[in-house]
Amino acid sequence: MAKFLKIIPERCTGCMQCELACSWVQTGTFAPSRSLIRVNIFDELASYAPYTCFQCDEAWCLQACPVNAIAIQPQTGAKVVIPEACVGCGLCTIACPFGTVFYDPKVSKAAKCNLCDGDPACARACPTHAIEVVDADGAGWVESWGQRVQKSFVEAYGALAAETAATAAKA
Repeated sequence: MAKFLKIIPERCTGCMQCELACSWVQTGTFAPSRSLIRVNIFDELASYAPYTCFQCDEAWCLQACPVNAIAIQPQTGAKVVIPEACVGCGLCTIACPFGTVFYDPKVSKAAKCNLCDGDPACARACPTHAIEVVDADGAGWVESWGQRVQKSFVEAYGALAAETAATAAKA
């Protein structure tokens, strides 16, 4: 069955252990800048949220690759970069609407989460279990999290957003 990473932002403390574990497993260095999972800092909410490839069904990165250097791994369903085939054009990084396909200048290739062959280092390293490996049929978490983020945004910036929308409607 296909797998993906379920992110539980409420549990994230911003310790960045997931970034360190990922960079070590993927590149052999402790370099968060080369990690394939990133922790987003929401200053206005004083909270954190890891983000990485959703392994989405649409797979825009896979569709955009002109040399078929992104394939679906049968064991996990992860969309993975085939380094030997990648020419480093970067079209996959542009095609991903989530910004989770990266260009690694050290090797001049694309890089994205491959779920560590079914045993993601980020999930193992997370001390608060903010990252879980789940079956793909549980992807509904993204919608509920998005709704909570939208609600927080509206509460924090509601008046400004309403004013901006009214001004735009008049134009």
